[in-house]
Amino acid sequence: MSDQKPSKALFWGCFIALITTGFAFVGRLELLGVWGKEFNLDKQQLGILAGIGIWPFAVSIILFSLFIDKVGYKAAMLFAFASHLIWATLGVAAYFISKGGNTSLAYNILVVGSLIAALGNGSVEAFINPVVATIFSRDKTKWLNILHAAWPGGLVLMGIIVIVLEKALENAPWAVNVGIIAVPTLIYGAMLIKQKFPVSERVSSGVSYREMLGEFGAFGALVAGTLVGLQISIFCREAGIAPDLTHKSSWIIGIVVGVVSALAMGIYTKSLGRGLMAVLVIIMMPLAITEIGTDGWITAAMASFAQQNGFPPVAVLIYTSLIMLVLRFFAGPIVHALTPLGLLIVSAVLAIIGLVWLSTAQAAVLIVAATLYGLGKTFFWPTMLGIVSEQTPKGGALTLNAISGIGMLACGAIGFPLLGLFQINTQKAELAESPLLASSIPAIVEKVDGKPALKTVVAAEGLFGTYSNVDTAAIDAEIAKVEDESKKAELVAEVKRIADESPKHSLAKIAIFPSFMLLAYLGLFLYFRSKGGYKPIVIGDGH
Repeated sequence: MSDQKPSKALFWGCFIALITTGFAFVGRLELLGVWGKEFNLDKQQLGILAGIGIWPFAVSIILFSLFIDKVGYKAAMLFAFASHLIWATLGVAAYFISKGGNTSLAYNILVVGSLIAALGNGSVEAFINPVVATIFSRDKTKWLNILHAAWPGGLVLMGIIVIVLEKALENAPWAVNVGIIAVPTLIYGAMLIKQKFPVSERVSSGVSYREMLGEFGAFGALVAGTLVGLQISIFCREAGIAPDLTHKSSWIIGIVVGVVSALAMGIYTKSLGRGLMAVLVIIMMPLAITEIGTDGWITAAMASFAQQNGFPPVAVLIYTSLIMLVLRFFAGPIVHALTPLGLLIVSAVLAIIGLVWLSTAQAAVLIVAATLYGLGKTFFWPTMLGIVSEQTPKGGALTLNAISGIGMLACGAIGFPLLGLFQINTQKAELAESPLLASSIPAIVEKVDGKPALKTVVAAEGLFGTYSNVDTAAIDAEIAKVEDESKKAELVAEVKRIADESPKHSLAKIAIFPSFMLLAYLGLFLYFRSKGGYKPIVIGDGH
C-alpha cells in the first residue's frame, strides 16, 4: 500500500493513544510508594502491583497480534479506549473507598484496574504499530520512530504533571494522578472512532495466515511461550495463587509452555522462522532491559543523589525522555544518513558510555552523562520495529507486535530481577571495599581469593538461583559494639552512604546489555553489507 495523505489524522490519533500509555506508566510508577504506605503493603505485594502494570501489557500485544487482522484494528482501538476509561474510573473509585476506610477493597480494585489498564496499553501497541507500518509502507522506520516519540511524550507530560501537583498541592489526592489519564483517552477516542482503518499490508498482498505465522516460526514461539509461562507462574506465586511454586518450578513451567508453543507452531507452519527474525528476537530482550528496565529503575536509583542536590528524582527520566521526544521527530534524515543498522550501532555506543558515566557522574556532569544515555536509547525500540517490519513484511502484525511483547516480557520477568541483583552485588562490593568499615569493624569483611568480600550476608533464593543479600541487622549489631560514639556515628553514616549511592553506581553494570547489542548490530551490518547493503523488502516486489 502506498502512502496516503488522508492517513495523517489516523496517525495522530495513534500518536495520542501511545501518549496515553505513557501517562499510565508514569502515573502508576510515581504512586507505588504512596500505595505502599496507604495500604500497608510489604515488598512482595508492592512488587505484584508494579509487575501487573507490565506483564499483561506484553501478553495482550502477543495475543492480539494472532487475531487482530481478523477482528480489525478498530476493535483493538475500542478495547484500549474502554480499558483506559475503566482504569480511570476504578482508580478514582479506589481512592474514595480507601479514604472511606475500606482499604482492603480499595487495594483489590487497584489490582483489577491495573490489570485492565495494562491490557489496554498492550492493545494500543497491537494496533498502532501495524497501522502505521501499513499506511507508510515505503518509509516505515521513519514513521515508526515519529510514532514512538509519543511514548517519551507521555512520560514527559505526566512527569511534569506529577512535579506540578507535588509542588502546588502538597496533599494532592492520588486520584488525580490516576484520573487524568481520561483526558488523552477521550481525545484519541474522539479522533479515531470515525477513522477508516486500513487492511494490513500482509492481508492486502494476499499473504496467508500460515505464512505470517511461519515468519515468526517455532523459534519465536519458543521464546515468547517461555517468557509468558515464566511471567505468569511468577505472578501466581507472588499473588498467593500458587505460593508453593519455587523459582525453579517457574523456569520449568516457562520452558514447558515454550516447548509446547514451539511444537504447535512448528507443526502448523512447518517453519522454524526466519533466521533474521530469530536474531532480532534475541536482541530485543537486552534492548528492552536497557530502555524500559532502566527507565523503571532510574528514578529510585537517583533518589538519594537528587535529594542531596535539590531536584526531583523523576527529573532525570523526564530529561532523557524529552531528548527522545525531540529526536524521534527528526528520525527520517538521521536514518537516511546512517541507515537503520548504522543508527543502532551509534545508539548502542552512546548508551554504553552514558550508563557507565551516569554511574559515577556528579553535579553538572550528570546532565552530560544523562544526555548521552538519552541519545543512546532514543532510537532503539522504534528502529528495531522498523527493521522487523521492513525485513519481515509477510509477518504482518505478528512479527511486528510479538517482538515488542517479547521485549516487555523479558524486561518484566527477567530484567527487573536481574537489575535488582546488580544493585545488591554493587552494595555488597562497596561495603566490603570500604576502608573505614574494614578497619573499624573487620568482622563484617572476609578475604575471598585475595579480595575483600562481605561476610555479613544472608542466603536467598531467586530467579537465577541462590544469591546472598546484605545482612543489615548483622552490620548494625557489629556497629553497636563500637564504644566510641563519634566513630559509631561515622560508621552509621558510611553504611547509609553506600546504601544510598550503590543503586546509582550499579547503573554501570547495565552497560553489558547495550554492549551485547553493539556486537549483534555490527554482525548484522556486516551481513547486509555482504548482500549489497540494507534494503527494505516490499511485498509484491518479487520477494
